[in-house]
Amino acid sequence: MLFDKVIFGPIRSRRLGLSLGVNLLPPTSKVCNFNCIYCECGWNTNDRKPPLNSREEVAEALRAKLCEMAAEGECPDVITFAGNGEPTIHPDFEAIIEDTLALRDELCPSARVSVLSNATMLHRQSVCRALAKVDNNILKLDSAFDATARLMNGPQQPDYSVAKVAERIASFEGKAIVQTMFLRGTINGETIDNTTPREVDAWVEMVARIRPRQVMIYTIDRATPAPDLHKISREEMQTIAARIEALGIPCSVSA
Repeated sequence: MLFDKVIFGPIRSRRLGLSLGVNLLPPTSKVCNFNCIYCECGWNTNDRKPPLNSREEVAEALRAKLCEMAAEGECPDVITFAGNGEPTIHPDFEAIIEDTLALRDELCPSARVSVLSNATMLHRQSVCRALAKVDNNILKLDSAFDATARLMNGPQQPDYSVAKVAERIASFEGKAIVQTMFLRGTINGETIDNTTPREVDAWVEMVARIRPRQVMIYTIDRATPAPDLHKISREEMQTIAARIEALGIPCSVSA
């Protein structure tokens, strides 16, 4: 499922409420430095990618939609950067966030601004500055183990390291949200399960070191590009969430 517009929705999000989506990536192609086995946008392709949506296009489309919603008396609960891939790879990401915050303050000041990110671009200071300004910087951490992350997330960077990502998330000093997908199944003949005691123990330890403001855990809700994946039960997720809450960190469950 690809988002065919710069601004999409609003949609009712399991985690965020009435969410107005912002897609910085092309409307006809997924552009991402991950290739997650559960991504609703499908697999990455090797096709030549069309240009990203420009800063000016994003601001114009967002202004028009927020004006429309404000006139109808129904501003979104949240403006969410998601879409057809990883939003922080956009070269003008920081400037687009600044434009969005200004438009939010002008037209729908009660709305929060959220970014769903795979946390791979935190080595860029401009990305970190932008994420520090938004209300919710929601950063992916699906496993504490590189091998599992490579199976689940298919990072395109040969030197990808979960430990480095966790260290960079921790640098937000409690102002980040960790988001984790829990699932089990098989991919290319290999078993994938990040709910085992070994996986969960290591993940809880990593979250304890990061000390995020909040943790969001969820499971499969839509069709996945890898066919043999299975959701886990709400009860299993609540058991995992209880371990995070025991650390004094709020943890929400979406099933």
